[in-house]
Amino acid sequence: MDFSIQPRLENERAILYPLLQSDFEALYEVASDPLVWEQHPNKTRWQRPVFETYFYGAMKSGGAFRIVDKASGKTAGSSRFYDYDPQQNSILIGYTFYSREFWGSGLNPSVKHLMLSWIFQYVDKVIFHVGAVNTRSQIAMTRLGARKVKEEEVAYFGEPSRLNCIYEMNKADWQAQHP
Repeated sequence: MDFSIQPRLENERAILYPLLQSDFEALYEVASDPLVWEQHPNKTRWQRPVFETYFYGAMKSGGAFRIVDKASGKTAGSSRFYDYDPQQNSILIGYTFYSREFWGSGLNPSVKHLMLSWIFQYVDKVIFHVGAVNTRSQIAMTRLGARKVKEEEVAYFGEPSRLNCIYEMNKADWQAQHP
């Protein structure tokens, strides 16, 4: 891989900082709300020991971010690039969560646009795993222009497998939408 999956990214709405160990408490403050996880595959990530596993996986991925809302300066959540596949020239984006304060605010589409614009300089396809019961994220994927290609069991880092919807977006489609 001749590119970074953890650059500092910024647009008019958000700053994505490469995740640091020192970000744990700020992210756990957001993650400690059980409602943040109600539609996610693992509904218990609000519990500190479960979130510690999630955070360890984020650090180990080498592609995770702390998302900061530029207007307020608040830590809004996290997302990451992971599982780069050089043979398929693809990467995954996921493990995303936001504070309820930012739900419906337009922050998520802005962050995904930033991430996709960056990564499509280097890959041809982006894959998203979305929990089968996570209707909010499924709607967000459709609005983003990703297409659902299948459903499958996915084992998230340190967690048992759960049914997920698999969405894909390719570089050509992204560039056609965002010339």
